[in-house]
Amino acid sequence: MLDGALPALAFLLAGAVITAAGIVLLRLSGAEVGIGRRLGAAREVPVAELVDAADLPTRPIRVAGRVRCADPLHTAEGERLVAFQRDVEVRLPDGRWRSIERLRETRSFELWDHGGSLAIDPAEARDPLIVIPHVWRGGTDELQEPHRSAVARLSARGGAPREARSTSRQLSVTDRLLVLARADRGPDGQVILRPSAGGYLISALAIPDAMRLLGGAHRRLLGAGIAALGLGVLLVSAALIVGLGRLLLS
Repeated sequence: MLDGALPALAFLLAGAVITAAGIVLLRLSGAEVGIGRRLGAAREVPVAELVDAADLPTRPIRVAGRVRCADPLHTAEGERLVAFQRDVEVRLPDGRWRSIERLRETRSFELWDHGGSLAIDPAEARDPLIVIPHVWRGGTDELQEPHRSAVARLSARGGAPREARSTSRQLSVTDRLLVLARADRGPDGQVILRPSAGGYLISALAIPDAMRLLGGAHRRLLGAGIAALGLGVLLVSAALIVGLGRLLLS
């Protein structure tokens, strides 16, 4: 009895180990597999089509349109934005990165095309925005206030950080956006957008570019992770089939 179960157990153990390895590889790749799947698999609908729809989709959809905002954020460089995110971190002597700033500024806007418009509050978006990030790295001596004071406080607690990095993301009034959201009707019967699970997914990139960004920086690790997951699931399935077959024959 035990000898007959050994092949199924071997397949099951191998499948579990390979699946676990695949999950580790996906995490190391930096890929946002779940977000990419949700954004890429959703049906894309222009604003005009959604506004005029008699029946609304029951699943989250990818709504496409441009930005219109009466009161945007204004940067020192003269840019007009509806969302700005900045994360500043310093590297501690033990190698860990420590956040010293997490800035989030937003303005509500309309997602529109020539057939209509729908209100969006980017404060309800899932973090981070799906845009090309602006990344800076350098020494902590290059930081300005209030970051210098934060570094001084960390240094006083033991060990001065030497390395810093800043990652900024933004949505401009000139962007064409894709927004993953749920379509609903307000009290007046008009179509409105509500955040999908975890918040709106907002992308300023076309789907192919968004998928490349969400794929992470280490594409080979991503490919290896996906292959390992597929093989692991196959082996686990084989183990279950073999085990079930022996159970029915016994």
